[in-house]
Amino acid sequence: MLDDLDTRLLEALQKNAQATAQELADTLHLSPSQIGRRRQRLEAAGYIEGYTARLNPAKLGLNVQGFVQVHLGTHGPDHSAAFARLVRTRPEITSAWTMTGDADYLLRVFCADLPALNALIHEVLLPHPAVARVHSQIVMDQLKRDGPLPT
Repeated sequence: MLDDLDTRLLEALQKNAQATAQELADTLHLSPSQIGRRRQRLEAAGYIEGYTARLNPAKLGLNVQGFVQVHLGTHGPDHSAAFARLVRTRPEITSAWTMTGDADYLLRVFCADLPALNALIHEVLLPHPAVARVHSQIVMDQLKRDGPLPT
């Protein structure tokens, strides 16, 4: 069970995962050792899964962000597992979800340009034996960055 200090610590870490124990202690009005113990407990309990750096896609030459809905023509555990393996091997696919509704999967992709997105769709996704069709949407502008989870 999380208390108010735990949720405030999680909120602070989502804003700045590089914050030192002293900085967090100053913000939350606790001692650095208390912050350290709480942080370790939250990590051990699985509330904190890891720490990452947020990179700028445009600086990396990834100028096209898109969402691709994938519709399978053939369902079954073997086809789903094979498609999941394909998704895990492609660095352009940064997130993937199984979905309810019309599409079976929703993929978030980052590509250098439209020809690269076209190649991903026509040379990688559509040739997969389980895939019947795809529907892509290109992001024009991102109004809100991937934000912290509500705590």
